[in-house]
Amino acid sequence: MHVLIINGSPRVKQYSNTDKILEKFTEGLTENGTTYEQYEISDKKQWDDIRNAYYANSNILIALPLYVECIPGLLMEFLETLTPKNDGTKISYLLQSGFAEGVQLRCGEEYLKKLTAYLGCEYGGTLVKGDNFSIRFFEGDMRDRVTGQYTEMGREYALNGGFDTDKCKAFTGYEVFPLHMRIMLGTIFATLGRKMFTKIARNWGCTKPIGYRPYK
Repeated sequence: MHVLIINGSPRVKQYSNTDKILEKFTEGLTENGTTYEQYEISDKKQWDDIRNAYYANSNILIALPLYVECIPGLLMEFLETLTPKNDGTKISYLLQSGFAEGVQLRCGEEYLKKLTAYLGCEYGGTLVKGDNFSIRFFEGDMRDRVTGQYTEMGREYALNGGFDTDKCKAFTGYEVFPLHMRIMLGTIFATLGRKMFTKIARNWGCTKPIGYRPYK
């Protein structure tokens, strides 16, 4: 099987969490002979090549971050240049987000089902996973702990040609955190989390405190 992978993140490749996820996903994808070609929506110079690959391939995976409950505007701009295929092409999606609970991504997932029909293609399922906000802040083993789990999902995709399996559905994790976890996470974010984000902001050159509200 050969797969066209489209990274739908508007961030350039260097800063794309989605790209870091795809690095691990494709390791599992290619273990048993599956091949792929990958393009980045963030690079408009690639758009002609992506369009040509879209029309030439029958197995397509679009990986994207959730942006305000739906798909990034740059990806939508590209998709509006396509015409429906109606030739049995299957599109699957890898939908990732900083929000940790699965319920936060379901609105976007439902839209992707409709999008597939608009494009005249068959729906291969959506791999839904949150809690990915911190990926680009980590390096080495710390990043691998977050992204390494996608290697198994690459194997699943290669085996089944999509994400409509029990393993892929279970991969999402908690749909909604139970009360005790919400209390615990709220405490962590109010203490350790605040310290972490303060350090990140300082490293980025920010001179104001993270709670600064100049227009209040």
